Amino acid sequence: MGYLVGVTGLWAFSFSLIGAYLAGQVDSYFAVLVRVTLAALVFLPFLRPARLTGGKRLALMAVGALQLGVMYLFFYSSFLLLSVPEVLLFTIFTPLYIALLDDALFKRFTPLYLLTALMAVAGAAVIRYDGISRDFWLGFAVVQGANLCFALGQVGYRRLAVSLPENLAWHSVFGWFFLGALAVALPAFVLLGDASALPRTSTQWLVLGWLGLAASGGGYFLWNRGAVRVNAGVLAIMNNALVPAGLVVNLLLWNREAELDRLALGGAIIAASLWLNQRYYRRHW
Repeated sequence: MGYLVGVTGLWAFSFSLIGAYLAGQVDSYFAVLVRVTLAALVFLPFLRPARLTGGKRLALMAVGALQLGVMYLFFYSSFLLLSVPEVLLFTIFTPLYIALLDDALFKRFTPLYLLTALMAVAGAAVIRYDGISRDFWLGFAVVQGANLCFALGQVGYRRLAVSLPENLAWHSVFGWFFLGALAVALPAFVLLGDASALPRTSTQWLVLGWLGLAASGGGYFLWNRGAVRVNAGVLAIMNNALVPAGLVVNLLLWNREAELDRLALGGAIIAASLWLNQRYYRRHW
């Protein structure tokens, strides 16, 4: 639990840093590539390939490709379409996806999850009820792509970790996670990136460095280690602890003129959907 709380604090600043210094200024594919590369460099010196079988190495790379590589491609694109508070609020769906994935794995169906999803969509509409545009709903969908990838990655990591020895030194194999993400980020930049939109200021490079080494390198390692030490209910709740933490940072430091009443009302509707979902989750798990 301590790992998850610590990483939540670490990640709370990431949304605002991306929105203030990178979004619309630095090519998103390049930003993803730098973050993933720096994170990989943190763990490559510790990598011991012999400690995992070929199949497990590929599985860990697949988890990294999904949870970090593909997720980041969606995530950075969302900042071009939405404000930072909106991106934060729309990440609240991740626990729902975790629950639905568990339903799929165990061949169940829980109608309440559909109700809570509809409530959350209604909350999203309230936030922009007089300014809903194609970009808004496209941005909403892009964030959901990021949420789904992050949820799939967490579930996949938990499943993989159970099959490995408890005394495995994870820092000696976690480099495969970032190499999997790099296998997505590098071709994405080569094929889709804009080489004319690289960082131009030292501040942008410093932000990318911090995001890559600390938020990605240290953050994802600690988050995934924490994810296997708690039950699924705690993990689902902690996925949303980042929302209020990130909003506080953004509203206090960068976005003081946000329409707080509308943001609060829409957020309350989304939070109510989360409350219903978690109440059911705690009662049945």
